[in-house]
Amino acid sequence: MSEVRPLSVFRRRAGRLLSTLAVAQLVALSHPATVLAQGKPAVATPGGKKAADLLARGASLFEDQQYEESIQALSAALLRPDLTTEQRVDIYRLLALDYITIGHAEEAESAVRGLLAQKPDYALPTSESPRFRDFFDAAKKRWIDDGRPGLVTAAAPPPRPVLVKSQASSEVAVGETLTITGRVEDPENRLAKLTLHYRSGTKTFVALPVTLADGTFRTQVPGSAVKAPLIDYYLEGQGKDGLPIATRGDAVDPLRTVVREPTKGWVVPVAIAGGVVGAAAVVGGLALAGVFKSNSNSGPGTAIINVNVAPAFR
Repeated sequence: MSEVRPLSVFRRRAGRLLSTLAVAQLVALSHPATVLAQGKPAVATPGGKKAADLLARGASLFEDQQYEESIQALSAALLRPDLTTEQRVDIYRLLALDYITIGHAEEAESAVRGLLAQKPDYALPTSESPRFRDFFDAAKKRWIDDGRPGLVTAAAPPPRPVLVKSQASSEVAVGETLTITGRVEDPENRLAKLTLHYRSGTKTFVALPVTLADGTFRTQVPGSAVKAPLIDYYLEGQGKDGLPIATRGDAVDPLRTVVREPTKGWVVPVAIAGGVVGAAAVVGGLALAGVFKSNSNSGPGTAIINVNVAPAFR
């Protein structure tokens, strides 16, 4: 016969686990690389390294013929605040090649013009495909004929940034619509289009146009796409040339909302400092909430567990 342990044993163990969880939480909150339940770092990676990583990722995806994914990574890189001229040239070049390959001529020409605005004497190497070189040469000729618009000079002040701000629930149930609201600050009226990109459990983001009304917006991820364990999403603003000029999150570092599954038990993993605290830490958290209590109708040695999870804040 298995041993029936008294409720006091569970309480003592819960207390010890509570102390462990409290220490883990304090370490996580004080560490600059803390990862919260929504998957966002408390302190962002330095811009230079992040841009270089995104550029390398975009180049690798291009070589692997994953052109849409390459565009997503390169678009995120293009919006990093401290890019060097050489990095911008490489990003625009790869974007142009991506767009030419998938047949998006207008976006490809915009990328070529963005490159030439940084480095007007640039020419594709002769080792490139004639298809790419012919397109580039024709786009360059049109850019020169148009008076070299956008040419970066020391006297030209940089445009004022476009800011996209948003908020959404930190947690939704499976099949529940996720509503995202926010506003855009666009002092020079540069924004032409705002797009929501979302995914759940796949590598490819779905793009959904977002309508702006007096600088504010309200959009939704449909319930049919809301699947456990997470919804990844980001918002990207594009200029009149079709290239990204603003973002909230990106394809490599998206915003996240936790998706609850129907209750299957009381063990709830919690992400702390890039790892997962499992059942023991959860028991400690339950002890913190005072959820262990006895019930005279439950028989000797039985612990009744009530779980109340407070909403997360982002």
